[in-house]
Amino acid sequence: MKNNPSAETDESVVNDIINGNLDAYSKIIMRYQDKLNRYVIFLIHNNEVAADVVQETFIKAFKYLRSFSPEYKFSSWIYRIAHNEAMNSVKKNQRLIYKDIETLPDLSYDQNLEELIDKKILKINVHECLNKLSPKYRDVVQLAYLENMKYDEISDVLRIPTSTVGVRISRAKSNLKKICTNQGVEQ
Repeated sequence: MKNNPSAETDESVVNDIINGNLDAYSKIIMRYQDKLNRYVIFLIHNNEVAADVVQETFIKAFKYLRSFSPEYKFSSWIYRIAHNEAMNSVKKNQRLIYKDIETLPDLSYDQNLEELIDKKILKINVHECLNKLSPKYRDVVQLAYLENMKYDEISDVLRIPTSTVGVRISRAKSNLKKICTNQGVEQ
């Protein structure tokens, strides 16, 4: 049976790196660069700063790879680092210049979100509506619907109980409907 690199788990790649195969880290970068970049752009709305944050995420992840605990999913661990780096960046640069929403990359949406909000709203106003959610609700929506994470993974990333994830998603949906309705978008 041939060794299929795409079939390797993140955890096995991490073990390879820890055991001295430093070149294996490129697999981690290839697997997560686009995902983390999309997530960070969504959080801070600045492509250039997001690229720096993602780069810093990979540097920190590599530096602290030995502290990764296999009891958690690697994806949750690296998303948590990216989340922390993004929040640190926002704190450092309180006056980030937000780019026009059209400059953001096209994000794919889960069918559940499309059922929640009419397709017309998604096409015209979803980013505007999402941006008006408070960060704690915007984070869970991003991770659940745009990054397709499960509640337990979101719990690991945001360091909140799984039950809180469910509550925040429910409240985010409710708030999102209100925000879109207040913007005059017909449902």
